Amino acid sequence: MSFMPLAFLMGFLGSLHCAVMCGPIVLALPLSKNNRWQHVFQILLYQLGRISVYAVLGAFVGLIGDAFHVFAKQEVISLIVGILLVTFTLLQWSGGYISFFQKIQAKMVKPLSKLMGKVFHFPMWGLLAGMLNGLIPCGMVYLALATALNSSGSQSAAYFMLLFGLGTTPLMLAISISGIYLKRYLRFNSQKLIPWFAIFLGALFILRAANLNIPFLSPQTHSTYGNTANCG
Repeated sequence: MSFMPLAFLMGFLGSLHCAVMCGPIVLALPLSKNNRWQHVFQILLYQLGRISVYAVLGAFVGLIGDAFHVFAKQEVISLIVGILLVTFTLLQWSGGYISFFQKIQAKMVKPLSKLMGKVFHFPMWGLLAGMLNGLIPCGMVYLALATALNSSGSQSAAYFMLLFGLGTTPLMLAISISGIYLKRYLRFNSQKLIPWFAIFLGALFILRAANLNIPFLSPQTHSTYGNTANCG
């Protein structure tokens, strides 16, 4: 089963979280108010840099997935990833590891934020700032990478993350152009979206590994080697 159709949808639905969390960064960009074309150009460069980093991270995860496939079948890896996603989500709801990961994220964000402030002096600062934004810890990106881990290779994983990034782009572009910070108008915590996404993906991975012969959700896999042996 291919998760590619899910990639753009996952990014599009998850973009609400991205817009709320990264909205302050986007609105703080030193965009030119006098030159409209320069303004739009830097915004597009910013989104390009962010998406390109997602694709590179996807390719890296794909290589890791290939290494795992040497030792285990894809169904086994899918089952393990699904169980881990569900387990960590339940732990998050219980409050068992939230503070630990929040401390790690805070330590990673600080140096990236300082570095982002220095790239604004370069002509192509939009691209560089977008690439740094792509490295900022994000639960939705981690979930997308976990899904990309089950791709058939680094190229497929990179393509998955590219589609995910494109899915997040429309809302991010709207915020950049309109200058509206969505958190002012939302009455719920967008962080609450991530655990539900994780549960959904975890269940999807587990269903996929079960080989229940359900189209798309849990297709039946057949062993090529076994069929060849029976023909003999």
